[in-house]
Amino acid sequence: MIRISTFLYSLLFLVITMACDTTVDNKKANLSFQVSYPEEFSSGGFDGRMLLMISSNNDSEPRFQINDDNTTQMVFGIDVHDLKAGDKAVFNSDVYGYPLTSFNDIPDGEYFVQALLHKYDTFKLANGHTVLLPMDQGEGQHWNSSPKNLYSTPVAVKIDKNSATPIEIVLNNEIPAIEPVADSEYIKHIRIQSEMLTKFWGRPMFLQANVLLPHGFDEKSDTEYPLMVFHGHFPETFGGFSPEAPTSAENDGVYNSRFGINGYQYIVEKEAHDLYKAWTSDDFPRFLAIEIQHQNPYYDDS
Repeated sequence: MIRISTFLYSLLFLVITMACDTTVDNKKANLSFQVSYPEEFSSGGFDGRMLLMISSNNDSEPRFQINDDNTTQMVFGIDVHDLKAGDKAVFNSDVYGYPLTSFNDIPDGEYFVQALLHKYDTFKLANGHTVLLPMDQGEGQHWNSSPKNLYSTPVAVKIDKNSATPIEIVLNNEIPAIEPVADSEYIKHIRIQSEMLTKFWGRPMFLQANVLLPHGFDEKSDTEYPLMVFHGHFPETFGGFSPEAPTSAENDGVYNSRFGINGYQYIVEKEAHDLYKAWTSDDFPRFLAIEIQHQNPYYDDS
């Protein structure tokens, strides 16, 4: 059974990733934005999805305020092909948006604006098709934090739909690479190239795993263990297992909107530490557990 939030997220994802030529019937706003990037980021050109985000607040960067509930801010998107340094990606009232359809629907006023280029790569697939898709960079297909994507520093903008002067936005930042999590006594991280995926995608593709070793594990031993395999949504390391004691419940009064409770972080930390204590006790069953990672252009499920 598909959860409602998953369904809504899918709708949002379509708005962000699919081109749309929808126009509005009412009088068009004169408001427009022109987005470009400097030569320091490329001597060639980029394909991808250019996103323009407009927020009514400065609580966080607009790229982190786009979601599938009623707290979302505005996002507009267009496809770009071979966009070179200095070229202008133009946003006007013809561009489709979420949750508002068009610039026409934005009330005049003060806003915080940010643009982001979600880069696409060209894949020559083994089935004969050539497709342009965003390659995962280790973040689990999160466009707003994917390394190598370009984004602008948020700026305060006064929006006047009747103004004919384009608002210039420059992508002046590049999201850095993700630093791999270091191995620990019990948790290891492995990465192997997949021959089948490499052949299909036409480029080297890898499978990764976070491995939780049983207490007393000795790699030189011939001891064999039952194997547990599971996966979530591209966890950077093995979660729910921690030698660190949780912070006190009294110190965690943060409200969690997903579960509608306060103190959720304390619950997570306590359960992780309880598992650690059980896992390393004398009478707990010994298992080898792996959590697979398989990032690819089609989200995080290969």
